[in-house]
Amino acid sequence: MEEKLETVKGEVEDITYTNEINGYTICVIDYEGEMLTLVGTMPFLGCGETITAMGKFTNHPTFGRQFKVEHYEKELPASESSMITYLSSGAIKGIGPVLARRIVDKFGEDTFDVLENHPEYLEDVKGMTRKKAREIGEKFSEQFGMRNVLMYFNGVFSTSLAMKVYKKYGDASVDIIKRNPYILCEQINGIGFERADAIARDMGIDAHSHFRIESGMKYILKLNLSRNGNCYMPMEKLLDETVRLLGVTREEANSALRAIGATGEIVIVKFGETLAVYIDYAYRAEKYCADKLRVLAETSVNIPNSRADRYIEACEAEMGITFAPLQKKAIKSAVDNGMLIVTGGPGTGKTTVIRAMIKLFDSLGMDILLAAPTGRAAKRMTSATEREARTIHRLLESGYTGDGENETFGRDEDNPLECDALIVDEASMCDVFLLSSLLRAVKPGTKLIFLGDSDQLPPVGAGDTLRDMLNSGAIPTVRLDEVFRQGEGSGIVINAHRINSGEMPATDNKSSDFFFMKRSSGAALVSLICELCSKRLVEAYGYDPFEDIQVITPSRKGTVGTVALNAALQNALNPKSTMKLEKQVGDLVFREGDKVMQIKNNYSQEWEYEDGRSGQGVYNGEIGIITRINTFEEYFEVSYDGRSVHYDLAQLDEIEHAYAVTVHKSQGSEYPCVIIPVFDAPPGLLTRNMLYTAVTRAKSNAILVGSVERTGDMVRNNRQVFRYTGLCRMLKKETE
Repeated sequence: MEEKLETVKGEVEDITYTNEINGYTICVIDYEGEMLTLVGTMPFLGCGETITAMGKFTNHPTFGRQFKVEHYEKELPASESSMITYLSSGAIKGIGPVLARRIVDKFGEDTFDVLENHPEYLEDVKGMTRKKAREIGEKFSEQFGMRNVLMYFNGVFSTSLAMKVYKKYGDASVDIIKRNPYILCEQINGIGFERADAIARDMGIDAHSHFRIESGMKYILKLNLSRNGNCYMPMEKLLDETVRLLGVTREEANSALRAIGATGEIVIVKFGETLAVYIDYAYRAEKYCADKLRVLAETSVNIPNSRADRYIEACEAEMGITFAPLQKKAIKSAVDNGMLIVTGGPGTGKTTVIRAMIKLFDSLGMDILLAAPTGRAAKRMTSATEREARTIHRLLESGYTGDGENETFGRDEDNPLECDALIVDEASMCDVFLLSSLLRAVKPGTKLIFLGDSDQLPPVGAGDTLRDMLNSGAIPTVRLDEVFRQGEGSGIVINAHRINSGEMPATDNKSSDFFFMKRSSGAALVSLICELCSKRLVEAYGYDPFEDIQVITPSRKGTVGTVALNAALQNALNPKSTMKLEKQVGDLVFREGDKVMQIKNNYSQEWEYEDGRSGQGVYNGEIGIITRINTFEEYFEVSYDGRSVHYDLAQLDEIEHAYAVTVHKSQGSEYPCVIIPVFDAPPGLLTRNMLYTAVTRAKSNAILVGSVERTGDMVRNNRQVFRYTGLCRMLKKETE
């Protein structure tokens, strides 16, 4: 049963803390003759105002009795003394204590009416100019316009979202939302279709309204794009899903499709017999990729083969090795072609090929840039080549719009990358939008080389760009398939290739780096994983359980999903302690010392090194440690490889525990030791390339724990993740 909210009312005596971005505020009110601390999202609160707040009394371990606000209402100060207190507090920019008293002395109880409706009267106040009077009137009207919006939407959605609505539509917010509440899910980040639909129902909007059907159809397209990675949906499938989700007729769905098409928000393309429906920006991304890839493949300056052969021989002599035929072909192809894809599994010599290409391009006097989709992949590339590799985001000088919600890039067609050759590793992780942004910054004539393992999982984002490029036949490709001596003794490499070929990995534990530990129950399996991380691997190999060991599992839910494993591993590796502060959010507890992962790109998030160097941007997949939680000022700090990031507690939805991560989240990363639970999970996740991808994340030790039978099921299940993408067809020019 839901706990009943209590109500308190009083005049604001002091503002202890306020966050101007999200409105989080700590204030003190006079409640029934006692000073009571209120905490919660209460933007634009000023001393002297009377607040009625609904919420719950809590006991803070350090600061004692507090009232946690969930909803609130405000009243303007009624007495002249309260008005002076309010205006003196800085609530209205431009009014200080002296001017506040003069204004109230002049207009008395009519002060707020003058500020809002007759700011020109302020010119009669000593020290007030016409310009300043106008500015103060504008500030007052703007603030109270926002207050009206916040109060109207109070209880409908959070104050921070209401602030976004006001910033988008201003004083017209209420009228716009009343007319078409579905505009919320299309133009305001953080409000989904279901929420907008519930608001619309409360407002009495007809379930067959064209606003609802059109918005619902766009929602289906966007959901398939973000959740399933589909760049488009077949028209018949889209219509079927619209009818099912919204409970409307086929005719109504067809009518909505035509209406959206007329606005240009969707694009319909014919692939053979299939009519593909794109949301407009997904189509533009795929189309741009196809067009630019063809241009790059056709415009690079080639080098005579005789010179290439001499350079390759010189590389062999300098590196002290003899390249295998396919490696030599890859190096030569990089010289001969404007574009090249080099693909292959672990131990097939991709790193050797990269190093040779760099030496060859250096000898030709070419400027080279190296990049990878993630920070960890870039670090691996830097270590392997002894040359700086940057994330694609950093290479493109990523930034953000003024509201901090949309990514921008400093490098594009107007400000391209200055290089003769660009080598991109872990290309299987590039979704269509990242690839599009990268290609916009590549000048025609630049050699572009992609390296990656096409047998790994597709990118977390939309599209399947590496596989589409390979399958199109439009881009020169070399597939490395020979495992070299340095990998022949590795159980990790041998078993990864066995899995990829549909064979069972070894379970006899005769390898020095690949082990299988059988357990028949979920509880026993979780217990073993905790023991391995906290004790056995630490004692046997000297591993740091936070830095060197990573548990990688196919699913989020279930006995060995990330949710359950993170809770168990947190208890084993970072248990509750009086020496560590913590913060509970729902069922989760974040504690100082916790291993966490950033789960969304935040381009505006600031960070700083101890030496004072600073910058912006924390990206999806970065792993760090919570170093500090401040429960009074409501913030926490996370260290990402020495970069200290300051978060408001309202940003807790941006991180999650990372003692265990999904296979998808581990892509592009490599860890000294990987533990992979193989147990019950949804059939769609128990696939061969899921297991293959997990095993190939291990550098020194791979440990499978669980069921031999379930491992066999995964090896036999060669189901590939299918996505509706058009890049391959576009590269083949098979579109209408």
